[in-house]
Amino acid sequence: MKTYTKQKLTFDQFLEQCPEEGLYELVDGKIVEVCATRNHDDVANFLLFSFKDEIKRLNLNYVVKNTAVFKTITANGIEQGRKPDASVIDKDKWRSNRSAYAALEEPIQLAVEVTSTNWEDDYIDKLDEYQRLGITEYWIVDYLAIGLREYLGNPKVPAVFVFLLDAEGKYQCTHFRGSERIVSRTFPELTLTAEKILTA
Repeated sequence: MKTYTKQKLTFDQFLEQCPEEGLYELVDGKIVEVCATRNHDDVANFLLFSFKDEIKRLNLNYVVKNTAVFKTITANGIEQGRKPDASVIDKDKWRSNRSAYAALEEPIQLAVEVTSTNWEDDYIDKLDEYQRLGITEYWIVDYLAIGLREYLGNPKVPAVFVFLLDAEGKYQCTHFRGSERIVSRTFPELTLTAEKILTA
């Protein structure tokens, strides 16, 4: 990851100053380039295409993007600009201003983060920020089993974690491994197993 700014930026300043080539997030007021390995991209793209297929099959009112950035707020009130590996967004919300750049300030339906070396962001920071924003469903795909043992067990086993907002606005987590079928509120008929995702 490369950092591109010295002074702390707001979300609006991030949108104005963000380079046009590449993928970036606003983290602690700094523009940070988001890079991924081929394996990471394969897992993310597998989900992206699986979601698109399900949307088309059931004629659901969603779009799926891997470039959408949205504003979150930390517990300390700091604006962040997050870009999930896959975002499922209400189509009407996405198309409400088609001349706008890809940034959103309202919650999306589903965000997926595929873990990498900055796995703590996914398990701690983004989990809190996405819950605070009100994202209905959040997936962490830990195909490398690099998160904490409290999540992955001992020995660590790759897993898909699905967090769903409850009536109080708090995430409830279910984890899936091996041949277990993923249970999704957004895609209740999805037939993917954890293994298919983790070995994509």
